[in-house]
Amino acid sequence: MRVAVLGMGRMGQSVAVRLLDGNHEVVVWNRTAGRAGEALKAGAAEASSPAEAAEGTEAVLVSLANDDAVLNVVLGDDGVGPHLGGAVLVDLSTVAPTTSRRLREGVAPAEMVAAPILGGPTAVRSGAATYLVAGDDKVIERLQPVFAALSEKRKHIGADVGAATTAKLLSNYLLMSSIATMAEAVATGQALGMGNDLLRELFGPNPTVSPAQAQRLDDLLEGDHQGWFAARLGAKDVRLARQLAEEGGLSLPVAAVIEGRYDALDGLGLGDADIAAVIELLRR
Repeated sequence: MRVAVLGMGRMGQSVAVRLLDGNHEVVVWNRTAGRAGEALKAGAAEASSPAEAAEGTEAVLVSLANDDAVLNVVLGDDGVGPHLGGAVLVDLSTVAPTTSRRLREGVAPAEMVAAPILGGPTAVRSGAATYLVAGDDKVIERLQPVFAALSEKRKHIGADVGAATTAKLLSNYLLMSSIATMAEAVATGQALGMGNDLLRELFGPNPTVSPAQAQRLDDLLEGDHQGWFAARLGAKDVRLARQLAEEGGLSLPVAAVIEGRYDALDGLGLGDADIAAVIELLRR
């Protein structure tokens, strides 16, 4: 299939490379030029605009940082929405469910599927990531060659595109809260004189430590926090999850604290650092 990928952050580039490895024809676009090096080296073509990227494609995949970016690239004045033709819009971004539903309505009569990703760029590139897919069954079936190339791991969340982003936000809230509490455990162990080798034994994969926590253990212990998931975006995801709970009549006091912890990293100049940088709030 001929596929466009809009957004050349680490996730977008990993998606593009994965599709190229699956023998799809891929054209990419990024708002800031010069960011698509890996995808271009792997064989992608580069477009100068979202409309040009969408031309002649069967699917347009969007991987952008936040709701405003997605809405602008899809529904803005120069957005891809009016240029989809027969292509299906597939939003891989982590956004509010209301944004997903707004996209679906905004691109009509073209079709739209939400497919946010559980897993980081490395998991995407290896095919180990899980895609939370929501939309019309027949439309999803049309996209099978794309999803088959990306990963065997897919969860069909239902017809409501907002259900997929709801599931992603709740999953990210669990990730953010678990990393924040693990940071406290690691920092406390270090402050009490426990060596990093011992802490690795204690907090490596075990019944109380999730794989996602274990993946960031080295970074928490002594890393430079140059990972892929920016703390600023993590705070955004927790905020969206908390707002979802409020829509359901719930107040999440723990979520409010977790959101504040990641927000506070901006004050240390670490808003773009990986979420593991939350440990620096304790160290500094």
